[in-house]
Amino acid sequence: MPEPLIQVRELSKYFRTFHRREGIWGGLQNLFVREYKTVKAVDRVNLSIDRGEMVGYIGPNGAGKSTSIKMLTGILVPTSGEAIVNGFIPYRQRRQYVRTIGVVFGQRTQLWWDIAVVESFKLLRRIYEVSQKDFDARMEMFNQILGIRDYLHTPVRKLSLGERMRCDLAAALLHNPPLLFLDEPTIGLDVVAKHHIREFLRAINLEFHTTVLLTTHDLDDIEELCRRIIIIDHGTALFDGDLQVLKERLLRTKQIKFVLKDRAQAAGLTRFAGNGVSLEPVDEMTFRLRFDRTQVSASDLIRQLLASVELRDIVIEDEPIEEIIKRIYSGEASLSDGDAGAPAIGESEFGRR
Repeated sequence: MPEPLIQVRELSKYFRTFHRREGIWGGLQNLFVREYKTVKAVDRVNLSIDRGEMVGYIGPNGAGKSTSIKMLTGILVPTSGEAIVNGFIPYRQRRQYVRTIGVVFGQRTQLWWDIAVVESFKLLRRIYEVSQKDFDARMEMFNQILGIRDYLHTPVRKLSLGERMRCDLAAALLHNPPLLFLDEPTIGLDVVAKHHIREFLRAINLEFHTTVLLTTHDLDDIEELCRRIIIIDHGTALFDGDLQVLKERLLRTKQIKFVLKDRAQAAGLTRFAGNGVSLEPVDEMTFRLRFDRTQVSASDLIRQLLASVELRDIVIEDEPIEEIIKRIYSGEASLSDGDAGAPAIGESEFGRR
């Protein structure tokens, strides 16, 4: 089997901080007496990512996601453990290593602020020693999918957030790196901009087999782009595996959304509230039945519904992935209590912690 593109073993990053006292007197005390504590930002994380994978790396604020990415990109030196990425040790061989990766941070730009976008691209072409032929071909592809031609001659500072993010993605992939790190690439973007960026990521993954490690709080990004997810919290990897497996293990409810034929049909819905089923109005004609899939049969419920009221439309929906992840973060759902045969905490088809 080919070597993984990213191989991480027992990777840890600890920070030593001290408690800051308030006020002038507290500030003076801090000069002479300090109470130190160790914060485990990342604590013995193991993971392996193959070439061509698109992996979602998620967790609540402060979970250790950005610290992990900074170690994998060579910005931070690990406290312990090792990371080998594309054959390099990132923090030791950073000069050679950065030529093989692309990085996009949602709130930062790698483009020069006061010059036209195309001038930034030309500078990056020379820095990465991209041939004119390859540069022209990639710029054409970027324009076809991202639509950046209209503002290539606009200074970066005059671009909207969505326009800048499209240009940042193009800049990160100008040298066709095998690995792309994305940290909140769609934060603050509208629906159209998000769609363009997702389409672009799918295209470069399909055409160039670019490996993508995606960190985001927008779970729509994860569902649309990633088959595999890694969940991290308090510096520790809680789950590493298939998104569909996670859904099957922790999916608590299903939903039946339906549209009535006319308003008079609403009177026949009262019988459906209770016994593990809740009825929620969406609008005057649209309703949603939410039910526990372990206690109520979807087929039986639909049969009863069709026998009671006349409908225009009906669809069965899974519980939103946001609800599942929310329960994990809050401690309501345990990743160690899944179905028989499913991987336990920290286990997956990709290996064990």
